[in-house]
Amino acid sequence: MIVQTVDFFTPIVDSPYEFGQIAAANSLSDIYAMGAIPSFALNIVGFPIKKLSNEILSEILKGGADKAKEAGVSIIGGHSIDDEEPKYGLVVTGEVEESKLIRNSTAHENDAIILTKPLGTGIISTAIKQDKASSSMIAQAINSMKYLNAFSSSIMNEFDTHAATDISGFGLLGHLYEMCKGSNLSAKITFNKIPFLEGVNTLANDGFIPSGTKRNFEYISNFVSFSSELTTIQKMMTADAQTSGGLLLALPQKEANNYIKRFNEETGQIAQQIGIFKSKSDYFINLE
Repeated sequence: MIVQTVDFFTPIVDSPYEFGQIAAANSLSDIYAMGAIPSFALNIVGFPIKKLSNEILSEILKGGADKAKEAGVSIIGGHSIDDEEPKYGLVVTGEVEESKLIRNSTAHENDAIILTKPLGTGIISTAIKQDKASSSMIAQAINSMKYLNAFSSSIMNEFDTHAATDISGFGLLGHLYEMCKGSNLSAKITFNKIPFLEGVNTLANDGFIPSGTKRNFEYISNFVSFSSELTTIQKMMTADAQTSGGLLLALPQKEANNYIKRFNEETGQIAQQIGIFKSKSDYFINLE
């Protein structure tokens, strides 16, 4: 079975090379979320050829090509236009056996909810643009965004994963809502179990919240029951608009710990269970 996706966006970091890596990893993520293996890709490029050096464009494309190579993918062409602001991403084509295709609408009641990357890249990216993020914050955000979801995807079927999606612009709550709505279930998640990148809480409290995160929060609040003990900032952190976020998985509770143990041991990354799917209630998401 052939699957295909496309994604591109404007720079969120200063390094053209790392921007290319992040954009490519982000574009590949939808393929991984379906349990598919990416086969080949096409570049999508917008670039102000009269304003910026071609060396910058070369670095962006090199970053994308190197990340694609890491994923075992060939970039076989693409399309570019003269644009006022740089934009880059990939059209990615992949393959998966139809019986192994994983959707975002087939979670089961009592499934564990596992997140494979920490949140907060939107908030840190906003701080980067205003020169308010520390070097350590920038490094961890970049490392997270350019990390491929390849391994977390490759072992999904070993643990009978029922549903999956990747966390991107709609944030954790937005993508979890889509899973709940499609599966006709509700989710119960715990704020203190949700991993965040270092410094995100401080930056959020200092006001570095992107407009996309605010829009996410305004929309998703209609479908979420928030604990009265959570601050407005904490609520918004769970709606933070992500770039190249982790996978959000629904799998049997009895297998959740084994998935997490395998993933963490073999990748050095940290996945963790943040909640559980329950029968449909008044709200699609209950955040404690």
